[in-house]
Amino acid sequence: MPAHGVDTPVKNTVTITINGHEAEAHPGEYLIAAAERNGVYIPRFCYHSRMKSVGMCRMCLVDVDMGRGPGLQPSCMVTVAPGMKVETESPAAKRAQEGIIEMLLINHPLDCPVCDKGGECPLQDQSFSHGPGESRFVEEKRHFAKPILISPLVALDRERCILCDRCTRFAKDVAGDPLIHFVERGNQTQVLTFPDEPFSSYFSGNTVQICPVGALTATPYRFRARPWDLEQQESTCTTCSVGCRITVQSSRDEVLRYQGVDADPVNWGWLCDKGRFGFQSVNSDQRLSGPMVREGQELVATSWARALDSVASSIKEALNTAGAEGIGIIGGARGTNEDAYAWAKLAKSVIGTGNTDAQLGDGLPAELVLSLPRATIDDAASATTVLLLGPDVKEELPVMYLRLRDAVENRGLRIIELSPIASGLAKHTFASLQYRPGEEAAAVRALLGVGSAAAVGLDETVLARAREQLQSGSLVMVLGRGSLASSADFTVEAAGAVHQAFPQARFLSALRRGNVHGALDMGLAPGLLPGRTAEPSDALLARWNGTAATSGLDTAAMLEAAAAGKLPVLVLLGADPLTDFPDTDLAQRALAAAGTVIAVDTHPNPSVRRAHVVLAASAFAEKAGTTTNLEGRVSQLSQKVNGPGTARPDWIIASELAYRLGSDLGLESVEQIWDEIRSVSAPHAEIDAARLAAQRDGVVAEGSSVAFVAPSATELPASDAYALRLSVGRKLYDSGVTTTFAASLSELAPGSSVLLNPYDFDRIQPTAAGVRVTSTRTSVVLPAVRSDRVPRGSAWVAHAQPDVQIGTLIDLAQPVIDVRVETL
Repeated sequence: MPAHGVDTPVKNTVTITINGHEAEAHPGEYLIAAAERNGVYIPRFCYHSRMKSVGMCRMCLVDVDMGRGPGLQPSCMVTVAPGMKVETESPAAKRAQEGIIEMLLINHPLDCPVCDKGGECPLQDQSFSHGPGESRFVEEKRHFAKPILISPLVALDRERCILCDRCTRFAKDVAGDPLIHFVERGNQTQVLTFPDEPFSSYFSGNTVQICPVGALTATPYRFRARPWDLEQQESTCTTCSVGCRITVQSSRDEVLRYQGVDADPVNWGWLCDKGRFGFQSVNSDQRLSGPMVREGQELVATSWARALDSVASSIKEALNTAGAEGIGIIGGARGTNEDAYAWAKLAKSVIGTGNTDAQLGDGLPAELVLSLPRATIDDAASATTVLLLGPDVKEELPVMYLRLRDAVENRGLRIIELSPIASGLAKHTFASLQYRPGEEAAAVRALLGVGSAAAVGLDETVLARAREQLQSGSLVMVLGRGSLASSADFTVEAAGAVHQAFPQARFLSALRRGNVHGALDMGLAPGLLPGRTAEPSDALLARWNGTAATSGLDTAAMLEAAAAGKLPVLVLLGADPLTDFPDTDLAQRALAAAGTVIAVDTHPNPSVRRAHVVLAASAFAEKAGTTTNLEGRVSQLSQKVNGPGTARPDWIIASELAYRLGSDLGLESVEQIWDEIRSVSAPHAEIDAARLAAQRDGVVAEGSSVAFVAPSATELPASDAYALRLSVGRKLYDSGVTTTFAASLSELAPGSSVLLNPYDFDRIQPTAAGVRVTSTRTSVVLPAVRSDRVPRGSAWVAHAQPDVQIGTLIDLAQPVIDVRVETL
């Protein structure tokens, strides 16, 4: 009996017996999962912990006794119950499992020596561990034409398929792209795509990884290596800012494959295809392998000593003639936290310039990102409501799209979307409302009930439902730039309105660049220093020799200064303004007028080709360190291969430049840099190497001293009655480095077209030749697409596509861009 006044602890587990031993399980947990957590492996093919069970393969049959005697039951379909007794190795269970293996091998081709799955194949392994050892069948096996390329990335060998339903369930239930399905019946049942419709999912590579046989194989990896040839290291994907955990697998010092790792707070084992197959860009034979300097019209290879001396000489000359404000550094989101810290220290301590910006005019003010109360992906997935104001997360943050979609389908999350184009999440939202660029703040005010719905063309009935939903339960706002062709001030104003109306709401950044949040944390932003602060601490000043520049220009202002001849030295730190900066004309004028352009990069992108000095940098998988995702989660990066030629990590390049400028950064290793970061940055002080190693999924760095100051309302110019408001967004595949230099991805960029609301489309009546889109800057000719995803009075186009430079239409000096769309 418990003592008087002492509560009896409530037991929240269920006791079952597995193979004669008591085990604790969670109520409602499937038996197969409970057994595995308690060290007992039950064989399976169709079961996957991140998908709903279907009990198709019957490989997991075990003896289950609930008091009436044992009976065979599929452990992936049976939930635990008190007193349950389970025998996984009883004669009946073993006989059933042997029978399943024998049945599966009736038609399965024994081509393990040439199958990509050989050596890591669950069917192969379980045939040895749980199979009968021999087969009674000698009949001819079935044959299909092989392989079928069901997409540019995935090949299908139908005769190997065991009909486990994993790939089709993933495509339908997880990705929401039901593009593969079972066809035919009986002995001819097979997985196929629909006629004339390829498996064009952004997540197709996941089906290859979860396939328990070699039926689905990845074309970039097919016949490249065997599992025993591969060495691997866990790391973190930096293709976007979600920060998916992966394993990097290599052979003979060449990256051959990325595989997803199940990080519970982040990616659940899933990867997007750009992240999974982007390793080919690391292996590209066009990689920059050494420094180059411009001689006349050509970039020629040179020594590191000469290249660094040339850079140092240019910086010294600029300091003498224009002062520290005559030097600007754009970029830094491509590298590690350690890289970003070294360059921030070089810029703000040694050179003395605050002109640093890791964003390329397509993000949000760093003060906003760092000051608003931050949410995690789990917070968003478990919230009552998510208010999405920003880009299409399926295109820009694909795995976060999977997490949000799962939360809607399985956890009751309701999403209210405010966007310039109905996104990939639109069909899963509680309410999807489209506004014209520049009307972000007005749309939010209408949603909050303090503005006019009619003024922004929103449906008052839908707004009323959404407004009621906002008042119920917890709220997370996913915040980013919806259109690159309008000022970020509208988004900032909208965020301020939500923060004021819902002080308890939390915010999740939708900035897309791989380590942009880490770069901002490390001080690669005007007005900020390492540690999410604008004020230098005593610890930082001690490490930085008492100098810490705290004011400077952002990317747009730096390019304006360079174009006006006021920026003698422009450093591009893994940045390509000619491709990525929204205002192409400004980028072109800036690079043409800058005295010296120094590019620290991995590939010969358009901006690198215009540089005066090129310093070859190490790419992903070629250097160790840490990275920070959109939650503020710090996780480890691992070096798996060596870089080409004499390419160096960015932090080493910064240290070498500091030495030539007469200073010493005091940075000698990645480990030592991280220790210094911890000593000067309060949010990172408790995140040591041991903790990162122990918490493989990463550690969220908490805290910020940056104060959010809402801007005054931005005046929106009146619309021309004959013009459409230009909206510019991004697609997953574009003309960026990862897509361009990865052979399997390079042809996947969809190209440019203009999406028009049916009303505007019918009014303009485009021809097959397309339409002419004209802004105050220039005109471009594009195919026109009729789409109800965009609102009336708006024209949507994709940025950074390989065929047309949409950025030539944009003038960032204007808060919004109006264009004329005319039939050719």
